Amino acid sequence: MSSLKETIAKVYANYVVKKTAKWSNNPIKTQEKVMKKLISRAKNTKFGKDHDFKNILNYSDFSKNIPVRDYEDIKPYVQQIIDGENNVLWPKKPIYFAKTSGTTSGEKYIPITKDSMPFHVKGSVDATMHYIVETNNTKFLNKKIIFVQGSPVLGSVNGIKTGRLSGIVAHYTPAFLRKNTMPSWEVNCIEDWEKKIETISTETLNEDMAAIGGIPPWVVMYFDKLLSLSKKKTISEIFPSFSLFVYGGVNFSPYKNVFKKLIGKEIDSIEYYPASEGFFAYQDSQKKEGLLIQLNSGIFYEFIELSEMQKPFPIRISIKDVELNKNYVLIVSTNAGLWGYNTGDTIAFVSLKPCRIIVTGRHKHFISAFGEHVIGGEVEKALKEATDQTGISVKEFTVAPMINPEKGLPFHQWWIEFDGNPSIKEIELTAKKTDSTLREINSYYSDLIEGKVLRPLMIISVQKGGFKNYMEAEGKLGGQNKLPRLSNDRGIVDKLSLFSKRMN
Repeated sequence: MSSLKETIAKVYANYVVKKTAKWSNNPIKTQEKVMKKLISRAKNTKFGKDHDFKNILNYSDFSKNIPVRDYEDIKPYVQQIIDGENNVLWPKKPIYFAKTSGTTSGEKYIPITKDSMPFHVKGSVDATMHYIVETNNTKFLNKKIIFVQGSPVLGSVNGIKTGRLSGIVAHYTPAFLRKNTMPSWEVNCIEDWEKKIETISTETLNEDMAAIGGIPPWVVMYFDKLLSLSKKKTISEIFPSFSLFVYGGVNFSPYKNVFKKLIGKEIDSIEYYPASEGFFAYQDSQKKEGLLIQLNSGIFYEFIELSEMQKPFPIRISIKDVELNKNYVLIVSTNAGLWGYNTGDTIAFVSLKPCRIIVTGRHKHFISAFGEHVIGGEVEKALKEATDQTGISVKEFTVAPMINPEKGLPFHQWWIEFDGNPSIKEIELTAKKTDSTLREINSYYSDLIEGKVLRPLMIISVQKGGFKNYMEAEGKLGGQNKLPRLSNDRGIVDKLSLFSKRMN
């Protein structure tokens, strides 16, 4: 028999799904309304005056008046806010700065406003409601739930609270989940990641956990610690009620086999696409591919084909002109005061009504040392298909070019930490199948192999804990930090080699 909480959740879930259907089935109209509202609200801000918002009447005006920007381009405006000015990018001041680490800009301060903050929470709630309607599973609501996330302890920049996004969002846990959500506030505030994982594991070991959320590699750390403490073989032995995994930030596919092995059974999962710049999309169905892009959440989206990014004036388009299965760089303008902001993410549409997307990688994370332009989504797909065939589980990996080998042709070098100890023969077979799939996916890469410019890829098996050691040394252990899947240079793997002995 359902509890009162479950009954209320089901009623609310049906309401959310019906409301979502109204805007998601009218993507163009929905986005036009969002664009006009954003311009209207911000026309009297410093940025609005600088870019003649009062004369923006349509998307053509919008794209002419508002150039595409990286963080460095908006930094002067952010600095004005830090210096105490009002009405700079959005009316009044932000209520938070989400602090992120940038590759070229150092620390970034991404504004979160009174208008944008609710949508960072609403996205995850709505995703859960869609799951409930489709599966009728509400049992997890009455049991323990844990989010493996960054510390909620916030700093301050001239009176504006500052912290990691996951830490900020932790202050807004929905009331219906608050009583059964773990870890405790005190434990969640632990800054040292390894200590935090150990303490969380001890605190939750004897609880009836039903839903677990977090970025996959850090959840794997949590699972490993639980198994070590309990002496059990699988997570389902520790948590028999565990039925739902919630994640975001990285593609789950490469981790699927290792999660299945660790958990000991197949369970449902819900994928989010959160970012400091906004909650962009969520998985609205267990049966359909892709994530429902949030077109009605105070964000106006633009898209630039990946191939256009090399041009001085790349063509940008709105939702009206997107096509299926093309790689686009995601550009956003938001009710947090970001305008024409290049997120650096690449996405592809798998459905146009409603608009569902998959995240294919990062614009600046690619390999094109020889003109192949291999992206994150391609390496993830190639490795998944290979490991599905070989049965090998992968804990973590990254790819870099080997441009000047001691002998022979150059190649792509895959650094992989496996779960378990696959044989050299199994690793070689995985490399062969991965290379074959990558050639099918990327014709440029295939041409380079056939033309004897490159030789097939090579796998370096990394000892257990190698990636953890590297991330710890870089000050990026845990929280929202993610390892880039691939790089156009050897910066990561050269450092990685200092913290990990090669196994072959």
